[in-house]
Parts: sequence; structure tokens; C-alpha cells
Amino acid sequence: MDTEERMRLLKRNSQEIITEEELVKLLEEKDSPSVYLGVSITGRPHVGYFVWVLKMADFLKAGFKVKLLLADIHGALDNTPWDLLEYRFQYYSRVIPAMFESIGADIKNFEIVKGSDFQLKKEYLFDMLKMSTLTSVHDCKKASSDVVKQSDNPKLAGLIYPLMQSLDEQYLDVDVQYGGLDQRKILMFAREYLPKLGYKARIEFMTPLIPGLTVGGKMSASDKASKIDLIDSEDEVKKKINDAFCPEGVVEDNGVLAFCRHVLMIIKQDKNEEFIIKRPEKWGGNLSYNNHDELERDFAEKKLHPMDLKQALAEEINKLLEPIRKKMEGKDELIKKAYPV
Repeated sequence: MDTEERMRLLKRNSQEIITEEELVKLLEEKDSPSVYLGVSITGRPHVGYFVWVLKMADFLKAGFKVKLLLADIHGALDNTPWDLLEYRFQYYSRVIPAMFESIGADIKNFEIVKGSDFQLKKEYLFDMLKMSTLTSVHDCKKASSDVVKQSDNPKLAGLIYPLMQSLDEQYLDVDVQYGGLDQRKILMFAREYLPKLGYKARIEFMTPLIPGLTVGGKMSASDKASKIDLIDSEDEVKKKINDAFCPEGVVEDNGVLAFCRHVLMIIKQDKNEEFIIKRPEKWGGNLSYNNHDELERDFAEKKLHPMDLKQALAEEINKLLEPIRKKMEGKDELIKKAYPV
């Protein structure tokens, strides 16, 4: 795969790359560059995570070494109780590899790293304190504003968060940090402050956030109504999709269509399959799509009814979740300890 092909693969379904020129140069100079994504172990993972799982699979196909940082300390800084961190780490460690299995990804160059395994070392903590003398409360607060839960009486933890996420680039020894668009301020913070410690600035790579199933807002682990958990039952998936915001002909802020665009149709294209929407002959018979633009156009023109789309999507999501449900069979005690409420 040449540089042009690798770039085409990486750029699909992406939102912003800072900078694209640096990424091209990296691909031309390095056979096996490295990228990491940090996931704060907070709420229960949901189907929106497939956006970044698919992109990390793209990085793997493009010859990258891929590291997934399961950030336990970051989770605590974002209000996860300290006594739940280990259980949540174990939970994430099981369901995330199952997501890659679900999409058929080759993960021989994929690695999971636990944050506290390196973030508590003397050198890391010294650099964090050193960085704290170079930045301001205002800059740290601004950097974390779209990521850390905000309150009228914010804790100091939210200011530490961007310092650590910046240093993770250096201590994980990667060329690229990847995150959702909500991470942009922290990624820019890292670009600015790592060089002040004598470390190189990394390439920052972002993908879009998909709307939740309710009106407005993103799909969020902290909003049960907005998302489908990775271990929801088949009936729960059907009910949540059936109840999802998806007005006839309305494309904007439609979480059902967004999931089709950023997850389902990517998977279908990679497998060279069509998305089949089953309908009775009296309503025109089955519809099939091999790209999202056609699907969205038919929906906008009201040739595709929301209920037909929802039923077909629920069936596809249940197929995706089956390997994950199997992975978590018999793990009721772990689930209860990780998420006791």
C-alpha cells in the first residue's frame, strides 16, 4: 500500500488532521509509525465506540502500531470512584477487543496499555509538575472544558487532566494521537506545551462525534437514553432504536442515520456487502444500499420510512454486539462491581 492509498484509508470518516502534511511526511519516512487513542474508563462503553474502533482498524491496515490507552487515572480525574477503577479496567479490557473481533479486524499490531502502569512513575510525575509551572489555570480549564464534566465548583482534577493527556504522547512513544472532535482543545494544548518541555509535537487526528439516539447532543456513556450499551440484549437494542429520534425526511441531528454513515456503511463497504432493508412487497419490496449517500438521499426524499430503517439497523447492531455479549457471558459479578448502580 503506497502513501496515497494509506492516506485515502486514514482520511475516510475523519474530521480533522493537524497537520495532513506532517502525516504524509510520516508515512513516507516511517514503515511502521505508531498511534494511540486514550479512553477514560468512566461510563459503560456503547456502540458509538465503533467509530473509533473502525478508525483504529484503518490505522492497523495502513501499517501503524496501534496503542489503546485505558486511562484509569483519567477516569478518576473525571469523577469515577477510585475503588471502581480496577473493575472498570477489567470490563473495558474484555469488551474492546471483542469490538475489534466483531468487525473482523486484524489486531496483531494492537496493544492495550493501562494508564497507571506508567503514569505513576517518577519521571512522568516530574514532567507533569514541570508542565504545571509552564501553563496557566485558564489554559488548563479551557483545554479540558469539552472533555471533563463541568460544575459550578470544579475540582482541581480537571486541570490536571490535559497535562497528563499531553504527556501520554511522549511516554507512549507515539507519532500520532487520535481522538474524537471533543478532544480538540486538549490535542492543541499538547501541540503547544510538549515542545516547551523539549519534546516533539505530535500529529493530532480527529474523527466526528455521532449524535445520540435522543434529540440533541452526542451519544454519551453518561446518558443512558442516548446510547446502546455493548451488552444490551436484543430486545433492548430493538426498543432503543425504535424509540430513537428519527423523524421522516429529517437528516440533521439524526443519530440513526449518523450511525449508518459512520459505522454500519463503513463495515458493509469493507466486507463488500449491501445494507438490505426488508419491506413487504405491498410497500415496494426490499431496498439495498452500498453507500450512505444513496441511503440518506432516499430517506430525505421520504422513499425510505424511519420504521423500516430502524428495524434493519437494529438487526445489524444485534449482529455486531453478539460476539461482545458472548465475551461477557458469566461475567455478571464483574459487571456489577464495575457498574454497581
